[in-house]
Amino acid sequence: MTQRTARTSGSLRRIDTSVPHSSRVWDYWLGGTDNYRADREVGDEIVRLTPDLPVNARAERQFLGRVVRHLAATAGVDQFLDVGTGIPTAGNTHQVAHQVNPAAKVVYVDNDPTVLVHARALLNGSLKGRVDYIDADVRDPEPILQAATETLDFSRPVALMLLCVLDFVPDDTLVHDAVGVLVDALAPGSYVAIASSVTSPAMDKAADAWNASGAAPILLRTPRQLVSMFTGLDLLQPGVVSLPQWWPDAATEYTDREVYQYGGLGRKA
Repeated sequence: MTQRTARTSGSLRRIDTSVPHSSRVWDYWLGGTDNYRADREVGDEIVRLTPDLPVNARAERQFLGRVVRHLAATAGVDQFLDVGTGIPTAGNTHQVAHQVNPAAKVVYVDNDPTVLVHARALLNGSLKGRVDYIDADVRDPEPILQAATETLDFSRPVALMLLCVLDFVPDDTLVHDAVGVLVDALAPGSYVAIASSVTSPAMDKAADAWNASGAAPILLRTPRQLVSMFTGLDLLQPGVVSLPQWWPDAATEYTDREVYQYGGLGRKA
């Protein structure tokens, strides 16, 4: 039976449209309409400094699709915990997973009130399988796990998706601790997908502009630092790479260029 719920950690906070938010700027770069003037202004400023930022957004969305299809179709994973999901667009985790397995269970996690509004509408739609949404923060993983157990069976393999969220945890100790708590809760045979912007001269300028905007600060890391996020996992080939280079298929764009959005997939033995 299909079940759809949206649970929050408290009352819905007022959406502050005067301060740019990462999920809304990302939506703007993807061509969406769920953004406000502040989001568009900082989005345009960053693109002037780093014209490839919309490319990063599209490369990440395509990476998500390839990872989820591989896990659902080849690895046989039917449970997904997507932390830092952002505003729903085309090719969401549940849509890709349900194309392969209509019974797959997906739990989304985000702490943006804009995302919650969309989640409520999404989860009231005609979805297959079981889809849930949790209002929580990756920096505090225990409530995520506690709420997710209402939908997911952690005694069986789960795919943990951490795409474009760890940038927003600028404390290295905190980010490793948070990832460690989430990974420790996973059963053997589970997978962890991580994608993040990485440092480069142009990306560093973009990060400086973002941090000067008053929005939640970000920290860009090196590919080597992203590899360290997979500690204790078997990192699948080709490792942590520019996203279009990770198992590209016929539909993968930007394989002929360097995209400073890197990621990989690890398996828990």
